Amino acid sequence: MPFFTAHDGTRLAYHVSGDGSPVICLPGGPMQASAYLGDLGGLSAHRQLIMLDLRGTGRSAVPDDTGSYRCDRLVDDVEALREHLALDRMDLLAHSAGTNLATLYAARHPEHVSKLVLIGPSVMAVGITVTADVRRETALLRKDEPWFPAAFAALEEIMAGTGDAFEAIAPFWYGRWDETARAHKAAEDGRKNREAAATFGSGGAFDPAATRAALTRLTSPVLLLTGEVDLNSPPAAMAGLAELFPHAELVVQARAGHFPWLDDADRFVATTAAFLR
Repeated sequence: MPFFTAHDGTRLAYHVSGDGSPVICLPGGPMQASAYLGDLGGLSAHRQLIMLDLRGTGRSAVPDDTGSYRCDRLVDDVEALREHLALDRMDLLAHSAGTNLATLYAARHPEHVSKLVLIGPSVMAVGITVTADVRRETALLRKDEPWFPAAFAALEEIMAGTGDAFEAIAPFWYGRWDETARAHKAAEDGRKNREAAATFGSGGAFDPAATRAALTRLTSPVLLLTGEVDLNSPPAAMAGLAELFPHAELVVQARAGHFPWLDDADRFVATTAAFLR
């Protein structure tokens, strides 16, 4: 497994699969080891995937300064990886909370971004609010699922601030709550650095007004891909995110949740590979 050294001396790991031009892949969580991305449904058959384990996750070292888990400070790790790989410009792909990091990187280093792919995007970095009504409308698309009553009741309590049964709403994250989804969820839970996750979005991590202003100057093509039933990234909210980029395409994958490469790998790979081609 290859490693490189961040600017503060922290040893960071990355995983390589596939052949062809590289795509740098940033995991979500936040602060979850990149293993949960797998090979993104077979995208590695089209491009070389370079999966970064963010500091303190996977095989990467824990930093001396745990304040460096903050999202804006992680931008320097992405830049160090680009320098390590000797890439002038790079295609950058990110999932979920990792899209905040990719967005901050693109805002700070637009000259080094060739294409940007944001999957199931988070909107913390740009200050968009996903309202409870939008999440509720998205959740109600699943009302005919056998698990829906209990999961929806837990969701309502969470949104009202009176409950914290996050395990009960797990089926909402997947287009199909089957054995594959259950196994993915179980493995995912063991890969997250919770201390790092608590720091990721802490005070000072985001300056939405400055980031939005910087994104208006981004000339790179951007693909936003979200699932039709993605409770984290509802299509209605993602339309607002797409408007922030001068050259963005929003794709809504039918019947997919927050991990669209698991729900329909062929469709996900076809869409993403075509954009990156």
